[in-house]
Amino acid sequence: MPESHHKKRKQSTATADVSITTKKSKMEKRDKKVKGKSQARDSEFHVVKTSLVVSIAPVFAGNPHAGVEEMLDSMVMRYIPALAGVVLSHSNLRFLENTATIQTDCPFLVCKIEFDATVWSPRVGMKLVGKVNLCSPDHVSLLLHRTFNVSIPRHHIPRDEWEFEYGPAENDPEFGPDSQNEIGVDETEKTEKDEGDGGGKWVHHLTHTKLGGEEGFLEFTVIGLIVANEMLSLLGSIQSDPFSSEHKPESGAKTSPTESEIEVEHDIEPRDTSNEEDDLESDEDTFKTLGKMTDKAAAAEVARRAATEAALAEREKEKKRKRKAQKGKEKGDAKKKRTKP
Repeated sequence: MPESHHKKRKQSTATADVSITTKKSKMEKRDKKVKGKSQARDSEFHVVKTSLVVSIAPVFAGNPHAGVEEMLDSMVMRYIPALAGVVLSHSNLRFLENTATIQTDCPFLVCKIEFDATVWSPRVGMKLVGKVNLCSPDHVSLLLHRTFNVSIPRHHIPRDEWEFEYGPAENDPEFGPDSQNEIGVDETEKTEKDEGDGGGKWVHHLTHTKLGGEEGFLEFTVIGLIVANEMLSLLGSIQSDPFSSEHKPESGAKTSPTESEIEVEHDIEPRDTSNEEDDLESDEDTFKTLGKMTDKAAAAEVARRAATEAALAEREKEKKRKRKAQKGKEKGDAKKKRTKP
């Protein structure tokens, strides 16, 4: 009895160990799947297997594969709404059916295809790294993967940390580009050094370090996607809380006036408007006088025409009277001649 009981205990322990190892392997597989899905979800690049119905031109009737390849090539570097991203490449093209259909009198071959599309599909909330390409007081422009444009507006740059520093003028003899050429700086080195600093740069107000550092790489949070002409660009933010309602553009905010604005204001302030008012009044009087003169001239013209028409009518009446008198005289003379013996 003790030996059989000991064997049963060994068998139950072995069974429990097998079940534990099985559960562990299942949990590890599940974790790997979840981890893979999360990594794919967090990545801005992913491969999408998609199907499509295409119409192949008759010129590719002998080689429909080449016709479809040409159509897919036209989708590269364009934003495709169905894929929610920019197509970077395509591969593994295959036809889902061995035959194609021709509808009525249309000579195009209609067929179903399937392919793998490598898509750049960033999403709102992602943290990406781009290189500073251009700085201005209104925004910072980045270049992502040397291809895609990113814009960070002014209200998404922390004001308590960063401030804009204007660069030297182009015609400045001491700090302008001419001075660098005189020293003998290579043109390519100058371009690499001053990339993004042509009109100024954003610097830290305490350490005076340039935004993006020496290399110019800056991490940002995607807060918006802009699609225009089948091109995708990003709207970014470097705020600690990029989706806060406090980060809004200041439409009615007053900024410090520049020198040109101060000069314009100085010219406008002492301006005397009394002469302008007198000129306006004189212009109004002149218009009124001209209007009255025009009315009088029109009335005189009407009176003249009426007088001319009345004179003509009087002349016609006078002529008629003379004709009647002449006819009456002629009749009287004819009667007298008849009555004579």
